[in-house]
Amino acid sequence: MSKREKLANRPYIHYLILIIALIYGCASIRTPEGGPKDTQPPKVLKMEPKNLTTNFKSKKITIEFDEYVKLQNEFKEFSISPEQERPPILKGSNSKKLEITLQDSLEKNTTYTLNFGKSIADINEGNALKNFTYVFATGPTLDSLSISGNVKNALTGKPEMEAIVFILPLSRDSIFGKKKPSIYTTTDSSGNYKLNNLKKGTYKVYALVEKGGDKIYQQSSDEIGFIKTPLVLDKNLDSINLTVFKELASNFRILDRKLNSDGSITMNFNQQLKKPEITVIEPVNVDANKKIRFNKTNDSVKVWLNDLSFDSIKVAIKDEGKGLDTIKFTRGKKDTYTRNIQAGDNLEGNILNPYKDLKLHFNFPIDNIDLTKVTLLEDSIPRTGFSLVKDSLDFLTYNVKYLWKPKEEYILKLADGALTGIFNSKNKVITKTFKLGNNEDYGTLILTVDVPDTTKNYILQVVNEKKEVVVSSERIYKNTIVTFSKYRAGIYFVRIVYDENKNGIWDTGNVKQGLQPEKIWYAPLELSIKANWDRKEKLSIPKE
Repeated sequence: MSKREKLANRPYIHYLILIIALIYGCASIRTPEGGPKDTQPPKVLKMEPKNLTTNFKSKKITIEFDEYVKLQNEFKEFSISPEQERPPILKGSNSKKLEITLQDSLEKNTTYTLNFGKSIADINEGNALKNFTYVFATGPTLDSLSISGNVKNALTGKPEMEAIVFILPLSRDSIFGKKKPSIYTTTDSSGNYKLNNLKKGTYKVYALVEKGGDKIYQQSSDEIGFIKTPLVLDKNLDSINLTVFKELASNFRILDRKLNSDGSITMNFNQQLKKPEITVIEPVNVDANKKIRFNKTNDSVKVWLNDLSFDSIKVAIKDEGKGLDTIKFTRGKKDTYTRNIQAGDNLEGNILNPYKDLKLHFNFPIDNIDLTKVTLLEDSIPRTGFSLVKDSLDFLTYNVKYLWKPKEEYILKLADGALTGIFNSKNKVITKTFKLGNNEDYGTLILTVDVPDTTKNYILQVVNEKKEVVVSSERIYKNTIVTFSKYRAGIYFVRIVYDENKNGIWDTGNVKQGLQPEKIWYAPLELSIKANWDRKEKLSIPKE
């Protein structure tokens, strides 16, 4: 081909390339991405035989859905009641159709319930079809009784969402804590539940908030609720309400123990101890001058020893003078330790309550503070006249004493080596920047309290907006006036603990002993504390 011919054909080559590009471009068109996320579970379109069938004789059940589904945790989630020696076989992951094959023979004139729990979910987003059941009867009638009610947390009073409520025939109550129940449901977002298609009988009723997902109560991690008296079910029962609680272990056990990298010892227990003691029994001389700090609930402890020359030590744990356990710690002769003193504080978002001292909470026992290495700036101007005083109740806490002024910005700086802890440990620079809160931002709550029975004890507690933190607590024996002064403006609630055993604390329940937790009543009034305001309210404690 001549040069002239090649030039003449060049436009056609361009056209050919353009056509090919358009073809491939069209072929790669995809469905636009985005849009609202699918949050809906699969929907049942058809069931064969139909749900609630009587005179059931089939060996296979087929359920069709509007989308592809998958089976998840079926061995934990799925159950059949009454139980069968050979459980049904479920088949249908990655399909729109689920097949259930019944392997065992069926009893005559019996209602069966297949409970799928959360085992059926859509294949893309994993939205589970919750509390789905399939019910049939081998006789002419279906069991039609029901139990319904509500589940709340015993301590906070809040509804428990997705708590598992199950019943056990009285004759099978021995499987509690050992096997998964076959008759169960889960609560909705308001804590409500309903168990349907039940037959006449006597049942124990439980509610479970679990961590493991196996529907078997584990005392170490789960919360439990129960109805003490077995229910005789011969009619529909409603308002069968339960409160769940974390019970204390019946036998003391150390959950975790550790010789830390700074040389301290930590131990966590499965019980809240009442009057705990820690003693180093071997070698005896190591016990001298030790420092011990239990947490507020006495279920964990940290121990600092002045002598780390040992190869091993034995530590004894007692409560109310009774020996609970002895534990051994060992260390290598070449072990080295890293210690860096750090400090927390009681500031509220860099604001110091004008009615409180600044508190510094150290992570290590302090032997000495070099005040020449501690500076306080007030609006950038160095100040003297402040002091650091060890707290009388907590040896890890120091109170910074100074005549703080409103609207001034403060910088407290502890330079390198200002603090000396045991084993000559030192701190790196610690800086606290804060302002003094305005007096006008704080208020007082004054409660005139009437008790229903002066022979009983009560505990009045102010809790935060989420009802999770106790801000203040007072024991009540008679009609009285209680003042909660100088609190930061905000929303608070008041609750009453009916202190049955008069020990000054809320006591949880125990399933084996049939003990319910001590009752808690929340005052229905939201007690907002307004800035620079004394709020007065009357509180009449109801009878239990």
